[in-house]
Amino acid sequence: MKIAIVCYPTFGGSGVVATELGLALSKRGHEIHFITYKQPVRLEQISSNIRFHEVNVPEYPLFHYQPYELALSSKLVNVVKRYGIELLHVHYAIPHAYAGFMAKKMLEESNIVIPMVTTLHGTDITLVGNHPFYKPAVTFSINNSDFVTSVSESLKEDTLKLFEIRKEIEVVPNFIDVTKFKQKGFTDCQRELMAYDDEMIITHVSNFRKVKRIDDVVKIFYQIQKKVKSRLMMVGEGPERAPAEKLVKELDISDKVLFLGESNEIDKILCFSDLFLLPSETESFGLAALEAMVNSVPVISTNTGGLPEVNQDGVSGYLHNIGDVDAMAKSALSILENSETLDKFKKQAREVAEKFDINQIVPMYEDIYNRALINA
Repeated sequence: MKIAIVCYPTFGGSGVVATELGLALSKRGHEIHFITYKQPVRLEQISSNIRFHEVNVPEYPLFHYQPYELALSSKLVNVVKRYGIELLHVHYAIPHAYAGFMAKKMLEESNIVIPMVTTLHGTDITLVGNHPFYKPAVTFSINNSDFVTSVSESLKEDTLKLFEIRKEIEVVPNFIDVTKFKQKGFTDCQRELMAYDDEMIITHVSNFRKVKRIDDVVKIFYQIQKKVKSRLMMVGEGPERAPAEKLVKELDISDKVLFLGESNEIDKILCFSDLFLLPSETESFGLAALEAMVNSVPVISTNTGGLPEVNQDGVSGYLHNIGDVDAMAKSALSILENSETLDKFKKQAREVAEKFDINQIVPMYEDIYNRALINA
């Protein structure tokens, strides 16, 4: 099957999932064409089964904002015609499903009918999509997709609640390639770059937006380090980094907190981590939690959005109400203060993560693709 995948090429969850999905599909014999404005961060190499097509947006003084949707839809038309693409899989309702629909209509002028699968990831629905300016376009894009998937039951419910949807939405959860985390070439000496042997490593990974409640991460760790020798690894970049650095300084724990910025070595950091903190306001799925768990790192998270579908309370970690810093710190300490308990939670976190192995999820997408082709 020849499949075009449209996604954001960034460190964010949707871009990572789309890229990993494409790589997995290529290994199963499909020809994958990534179409976006920059090579995806996890697309490390191009092969005979994987192509990358860059969307260039010409700059004209006439446009205050350059029309990316127009450039993307035109690129889609050209790639479909040149390479005989059979199916579009777009990640995010806007602008990708919107551009995909326009491409479909242009292709019909050449008697080319191509089905489009749209995957909803979260902010395209709950944040951007629900804005009055975009809501009609999001509704239209979803309803005019041939098949629609969401990454969690929670996101599906939010979509049906916020929009007038006529299409069936199928839940296909995010995934992890478990085999990548069985044999690691990391050594103990690399752990020493982050912490001493007698210190626990606590980690948070995100894009440092307000919704991630970065100040809560710092406040939870502040309580942890009072009882357990530990260090906090803050991985990522975003608008909330500077306020978090200020709070760390005010709490006088600057020597215990490392801000690492965006990193391509997240797996190495998680490999040596003992606990992962994710006190978000909302998460459509919680891919960061899953990536921690597959590295045998238990998770302390909020009980919101898709997180309860990933982090099993009392098994892979603990769930708490948004903003309940004290309870989250207490649960963290209950895991960290006893080595046997920590080992148990590490083992259980890995076992829960294995349920989301990519080899169980990719066939779900292939089934949808086949149905889409039959109905085209």
